[in-house]
Amino acid sequence: METGILELYVLGDITPQEKLQVEEMAAKHPLIKAELEEIELSMELYAQENAIEPAEALRNRVLGSILTNFGDDSTFTTTASEEKNNVITLPAAKPNSFYKYAFAACLALLIASGIAIMGLYNKLQDSYSQIATLQNNNQHFANQVNFKEGELEVLRDSSFKFLKLQGTQHSPTSGLTLAWSPAKKKVWIDLRSLKMPLNDKGHQYQLWALVGGKPVDLGVFDKDQDSTDMKEMKSIASADAFAVTLEPRGGSASPTMDQMVVIGKF
Repeated sequence: METGILELYVLGDITPQEKLQVEEMAAKHPLIKAELEEIELSMELYAQENAIEPAEALRNRVLGSILTNFGDDSTFTTTASEEKNNVITLPAAKPNSFYKYAFAACLALLIASGIAIMGLYNKLQDSYSQIATLQNNNQHFANQVNFKEGELEVLRDSSFKFLKLQGTQHSPTSGLTLAWSPAKKKVWIDLRSLKMPLNDKGHQYQLWALVGGKPVDLGVFDKDQDSTDMKEMKSIASADAFAVTLEPRGGSASPTMDQMVVIGKF
């Protein structure tokens, strides 16, 4: 069949004779019928994606033009198929049929291209999301590796001293192991050895270094019963002793003495 006639059939822009021929061919050939259904579905999807409500005046002009074209098409005459030497020939197309077929073919190609582009866009969006997730995971793993390397440094470096902070009268069963390197000014606490009551959401534990009788803030931490890590605190080069108090979340400028839970010195 002529190129573009199936698209024109779906658009309704062919003569009754051509319409009859298309329907006969579709009835005989399942491939042609399937292609018609695919064209109808593509044009329906395209119309739904690009539907725009026209102005009232423009709608009237378009409807008037369609009615006029239908009136003109009804005056066209068609010639019957002729059989010569057992060869069936289709009726000759109207002079302007080529342009109609070409337009219909271009429209079908445009619809198919639009659908393909939308599919490609969705795949690209999924790829970007997967890449972002992988980057976040890689950053998380890199942070974990760096943290574990810091823990190994504490265990291997002979400059670190280990101190067991003992519970006070306020919390006699509490305890905490602390690692300190005066040379590197680094302080770590071992959360695996942490024995303290769970703190609520409004409070945190705060580590202090006692330097010349004055407390120096070394940071805050929470009691996490599932933690098996070490935590690096603020740096300090010299200290006479270390202690932990329970303070409002975020820490305090000075320790609350009646809330001291552990203390110890080298």
